[in-house]
Amino acid sequence: MKAVILAAGKGTRMKDLTNELPKPMLRVNGKPILEHILQGLLQAGIRDIFIVTGFRHEVIETYFGNGSKWNARIVCGRQETQDGTGKAPEVARDFVGASPFILTYGDILVPPETYQRMIHRYNEGYFSGVITVTPGQDVTQGGLNFFDDKFCLKRLIEKPTSAQLDQLRREGWLKPNQPVWYNAGIYIFKPSLFEFTAKLQKSSRGEYELTDAVTGLLAANHKLAGLEIEGTRLA
Repeated sequence: MKAVILAAGKGTRMKDLTNELPKPMLRVNGKPILEHILQGLLQAGIRDIFIVTGFRHEVIETYFGNGSKWNARIVCGRQETQDGTGKAPEVARDFVGASPFILTYGDILVPPETYQRMIHRYNEGYFSGVITVTPGQDVTQGGLNFFDDKFCLKRLIEKPTSAQLDQLRREGWLKPNQPVWYNAGIYIFKPSLFEFTAKLQKSSRGEYELTDAVTGLLAANHKLAGLEIEGTRLA
């Protein structure tokens, strides 16, 4: 198992805080967010880690170097064009090779045991990946995920419109007083993901969306296991 961390973005919602630093390098409890992620991955036994950089790439690359400080192998590669999360993982394609890999955004903090739980879930069956989710009530807050009785992904809808929400209610996907599952932004994939990122078309936002590649995996009958993140998730 390897890991790929997407850390190319600026973090525009943070405004002044990220004018000089990439958001993943903002400090929490004295360490950059990225270092907390790294330590969680190491705790799960992952030593081969690729960081996709972009905005202020030199800050990340200088801080982490080759990973020897953490007894890990860290490789950095730059996403030269900021054209969406769907294409960003392709920077690490050669690094991944034939290995399954954890894919996470570089600004998401979860309890460090989350990564080990993901690997355990991945190993429970013959899955093409794992998608992590958090429960909520407000259906307008993000990507909605729907699962079967074995908590395997059946459908994913990114930022549904009002019309889509009405249709989901009519079809029984959304039911009163039941939580909805939001995409938490941390995954495990097999390298087969790249077959689908290569085919992506830009969304209405003008970007390549990773969730469209996940939808492609589902349409091709790849089996994706779900896992609820336990504890606090910060993004």
